Amino acid sequence: MITVHHLNQSRSTRVLWLLEELETPYEVVKHERDPQTRLAPASLKAIHPLAKAPVIVDDNITLCESGAVMEYILDKYADQRLRPSADDKEYYAYLEWLHFAEGSLALPVISTMLMGMEERGGKPLDGYIQKELHLDFSYIEARLTEVDFFAGSRFSAADIMMSIVLSMANNLSLLKAYPNTQAYLVRMHQRAAFQRAAAYQ
Repeated sequence: MITVHHLNQSRSTRVLWLLEELETPYEVVKHERDPQTRLAPASLKAIHPLAKAPVIVDDNITLCESGAVMEYILDKYADQRLRPSADDKEYYAYLEWLHFAEGSLALPVISTMLMGMEERGGKPLDGYIQKELHLDFSYIEARLTEVDFFAGSRFSAADIMMSIVLSMANNLSLLKAYPNTQAYLVRMHQRAAFQRAAAYQ
């Protein structure tokens, strides 16, 4: 059985959500951030030297990085569910959005969150981050005008990857100008599997 090492207020919710969608049994070990530093505890570092979440342990496999963990679970437990097959017309859209979440979107969203934690004046980086946020969210909004899910017609693991970063953005009030994205996020949060996963926060 997979053990998920879950850190509060982290992207490990993705892994729990995926496992819930697949109805795959798992165990959760909770780790709590230090309330002052917001860093992960030593208990997580004992599992993986990066001390980041998510980390899964499955038999003799210990794996970090949410994208890699998602791919591992899909390969081993999904039985062709939650991602298009390689010969499906939606496969490469799925692949793009699966990686867009961390490759393009996460950096400006997380940078906004971190900068909001400190007193600071305007910095040269602010303009770059705002430009990237506008570029990314405009691209997302246009996509969600055309389709119900990021890969196209069907819910997939790409939606799980994207929704967690979009939830962070929404909490930072970054989605006010993007009604399609907001409506999409409401639909994702209504999924029973998401609600079960979010209960661990």
